[in-house]
Amino acid sequence: MQTVGQILGGEFSKIIVRQKSGRNIELGELLAADTKTGTIIFQVYDLEYGSQISREAREMMSGLELEGFSEKTEVIEGEIRNYVIAHLEAMLHIEKNKAKTPKCLADFFSCVREVSEKDFSFLSKPEDTMALGMIRSGSKALPIEILLSGKDVLRHHILIPATTGRGKSNLVKYVAWNLIEKDWCALLVLDPHDEYYGRSEAGLKDHPRAKEKVVYYTADAPPAGARTLKINTKCIRPWHFGGALNLSEPQEQLLYAFYNAYKEDWIENILSRNEEHAELFDKRTLDVVLRQMQRVLGAKVRDGLVSYSGIFDNVSGTTTVSDIVSLLESSKTVIVDTSTLSGSAEILVGSIISSEIFERYKRLRQQGKLGGKPVVSIVLEEAPRVIGQEVLQRGPNIFSTIAREGRKFNIGLLAITQLPSLIPKQILANMNTKIILGLELASERRAIIESASQDLSKSEKTIASLDMGEAIITSNFTKFAVPIKLPHFEEIVDDVNKRKDVSKQSFRGLVS
Repeated sequence: MQTVGQILGGEFSKIIVRQKSGRNIELGELLAADTKTGTIIFQVYDLEYGSQISREAREMMSGLELEGFSEKTEVIEGEIRNYVIAHLEAMLHIEKNKAKTPKCLADFFSCVREVSEKDFSFLSKPEDTMALGMIRSGSKALPIEILLSGKDVLRHHILIPATTGRGKSNLVKYVAWNLIEKDWCALLVLDPHDEYYGRSEAGLKDHPRAKEKVVYYTADAPPAGARTLKINTKCIRPWHFGGALNLSEPQEQLLYAFYNAYKEDWIENILSRNEEHAELFDKRTLDVVLRQMQRVLGAKVRDGLVSYSGIFDNVSGTTTVSDIVSLLESSKTVIVDTSTLSGSAEILVGSIISSEIFERYKRLRQQGKLGGKPVVSIVLEEAPRVIGQEVLQRGPNIFSTIAREGRKFNIGLLAITQLPSLIPKQILANMNTKIILGLELASERRAIIESASQDLSKSEKTIASLDMGEAIITSNFTKFAVPIKLPHFEEIVDDVNKRKDVSKQSFRGLVS
């Protein structure tokens, strides 16, 4: 590989390199220096101008050129006197095809070069591979795919922080697409924007194995092959409302009192104001609970009879939740379209399903039968709504429970957010893999940097500069913070459709 610069000084955490004339070192680029013991991989975290000419002289030369006297500003040996300085941080020391944390400096005046595919030959390919894009050097993708142990990564939770427009949906679609065919995992996608299945655009429905592996639930005119989203109120428990309703302690006590008295019919008895238990609570407490429950459940009460107008019902939908859990147990990807629901109803649906799968897996672990079950990953859009600091001040919910304990039961969260700073530090620390896309706000970058698995203290500018499809993976399951490049999801689908067309044409040729 060609030399791009030379080390001319610095310190262990700040290596100073002079850029070779004609080269163009980028922020975030990976560079390598060969040593007597192996190879050190660096990443560029800052760039600046360097010059042998004093600032006053440069200012005068600039003025002359601006005012039309360019013939008087020619610099003798300009490429030697003026140059670019790159600041590098050592990321890996590769010795005998093994990667370890750097603990020494490269030789003084060592030349640095572009990294090559050979430099990453130490990367292994686990059996339960989870593809997360190609290694990226600056803005260039290298022909090296990042493959991590999917079971470990999924059950130890993933956080995807990004500003709007930096490719969150593209990333989740790419991850889900690659996991659909895996029998060791299942995905529960709670989709508030109805964007993952792809009703009228490219989506997970276009996967070659979608018919057998992808199940789509929606309340909005289900297309062919989809299932109607209906949930019976007998499946709802008081703890499912955690995060969905803002209840005081007396109001929560009311829920549990009715549940203990009436079991599966507890909601009907609250909504119809069963006098036997209603009189045990302050009328104002019951009124508040009634208003909130009617709103989130889409319920109306007339002449003592309860009716529903949304996805909740007291007649149909008795097996929906158990069906979804069984599908997840069978390594399916289940997409639940919640785009037509209110925010509270959407959280309630996610809470009901997540609670059921958590309890099912918890029982299986107690029975010693969890080993053969797939890891379940729950995709949460706008994660602070259910695991944010403000929400959890009102008490824990199923999502915070999974964040803390889910890995023991093979259940993880894939949480997506624009504002990671709203998530408590304890939960951020439990998100052992973070796939960082571009973050414009400095406060959000700091929140991620402070909770990263690797030291990203010098990467703030790099994170801010990430473009669409560019990301950094920081994980307990990687040797270093890996810069990656992701393909556009539409291109993946187009490629699959082209191969289908070629197959059809070949078939027609054989039978014609």
